Amino acid sequence: MSETLLAFKAGRAYRRPGTNFVDARPEKGAIILNNGDDGLLHFMWKNRTTGNIEEDLILFPSDATFVKVPQIGDGRVYVLKFSSSDQRHFFWMQDASSARDEEFVTNLNGYLDDPDYVPQWGTSQQQPHASTSAAAASTSTSTTQPQFQATQEQINQLAEILGNAAGTEASAPPALSLTDILTPTVLGPLFNEHPELIPALFPYLPPDLPVPPSAEVLERIINSPQFRNALANFDQALRTGLLGNLVRGLGLPEEAGTGVVAFLRAIQEQADQERGDSMETD
Repeated sequence: MSETLLAFKAGRAYRRPGTNFVDARPEKGAIILNNGDDGLLHFMWKNRTTGNIEEDLILFPSDATFVKVPQIGDGRVYVLKFSSSDQRHFFWMQDASSARDEEFVTNLNGYLDDPDYVPQWGTSQQQPHASTSAAAASTSTSTTQPQFQATQEQINQLAEILGNAAGTEASAPPALSLTDILTPTVLGPLFNEHPELIPALFPYLPPDLPVPPSAEVLERIINSPQFRNALANFDQALRTGLLGNLVRGLGLPEEAGTGVVAFLRAIQEQADQERGDSMETD
């Protein structure tokens, strides 16, 4: 099964023939590093407007590096170059802020050097956490559908509790990350105040946990490095704007997968709607 290891917003750029000038193309895109079904590492460029993968390069360990082009001054232009050939592929960062550029590049080069590399997040100065993956409870950075089946009632309960936890945070500035909101301090008391949430969350958790589920077990999970890393991965994946299909499986509109703020706002709106429906039926 293919697995998305890393993804971030980036456009393509091209060198003018016979010169050292590089021209950035305006198309919105994303660089996606994928561990393919063939067991090989794929460096892909996806057009975020059409949804098409327009470039798919198979990379071998230690053959490629992704480095900044120094001649462009304060520009955010990078080149993917190879030790085995003179190929050059140019890209420019499209995230509104450059605060996480270094993190993305460091982790990308880590994977290019070693496919078993473990990404390190929280190294940028302005944004403590960033990242990729598709589920905040011990999944990888895959953007495929989760392997569990939750009932609508469970999804509604999760949405309402997370909506209450996010509260007014949904209107926070883009620099805010999920790891700033879904902290152990915020999540911990919810398990005691809302015990009905515990069985609703259990299908999302690893199958080897002790049963019956308890607040203590969940406390250990949300304080674990694995959970914080998975949450950071999900935060990063949301920032790519490529999770529209995934969030529909959580009962949220597709636009909820276009960013962290949009995701939190959709959860809040769903919680408000469910609360209103509940009051009408009482």
